[in-house]
Amino acid sequence: MSLIHPTALIDPKAELDSSVSVGPYTVVGPHVKVGAGTTIGAHCVVEGHTTIGRDNRIFQFNSIGAIPQDKKYAGEPCELRIGDRNTVREFCTFNIGSPGDSGITSVGNDNWIMAYVHLAHDCIVGDHTIFANNSQLAGHVQVDDWVILGGFTVVHQFVRIGAHSMTAMCSLLFADLPPFVMCQGQPAQARSMNFEGLRRRGFGPERIAAVKAMHKALYRDGLTLEQARAQIATLTNKTPEAAPDVAMMLDFLAHTTPQRGIVR
Repeated sequence: MSLIHPTALIDPKAELDSSVSVGPYTVVGPHVKVGAGTTIGAHCVVEGHTTIGRDNRIFQFNSIGAIPQDKKYAGEPCELRIGDRNTVREFCTFNIGSPGDSGITSVGNDNWIMAYVHLAHDCIVGDHTIFANNSQLAGHVQVDDWVILGGFTVVHQFVRIGAHSMTAMCSLLFADLPPFVMCQGQPAQARSMNFEGLRRRGFGPERIAAVKAMHKALYRDGLTLEQARAQIATLTNKTPEAAPDVAMMLDFLAHTTPQRGIVR
């Protein structure tokens, strides 16, 4: 308890590891669980059925686990789950899930979340993502691993953002963003693939060449989405090293609805 500032208000039912640090004037509710090594800064409110893993750094002035901004919500015990080794900077708002979906808002591991980021109810965030300042996610958004959102990116509800993709500053997403794609604009349009990011993550020349071929099929050859999927499926025979990347792209495109579509 020596790591808990005397002005912090910790509900006796909250479960905090003995190594957790809590700053001045922070409030922690009764259904909160916090893992070893996590630090929570000053003037935060951590409430709801919220579980926070190990070694997270939550800076001052954050609202974590508040009820969803959903007029249908009627007090159901929905959840917020945060994994390990995440950094959450100032003035972020993470809401619990809603009964209209899984009831869970989820953040994975090793994410870097900058100031003023909003995660609405039922969002699912993977691992190793970077959300720049003022990124805003509406409800039910899915963000896969290694995504980078530029500052002031705004994402419409139910949109999916594929792994290794990237948005430029002030992008507005109304449609699904496929894996590897870099986009920019209001509404966002595909500009290229995230080749430099892939090189930094250890993608070899063969895999990058396959990603280039997927970009060409989706955006340069004038194909319909179904035709592009068929073209992309052939890349596994040509480049066996890229089979997991091709499979990920095909799975993503298979779950894109006609109503939502993909960023074009």
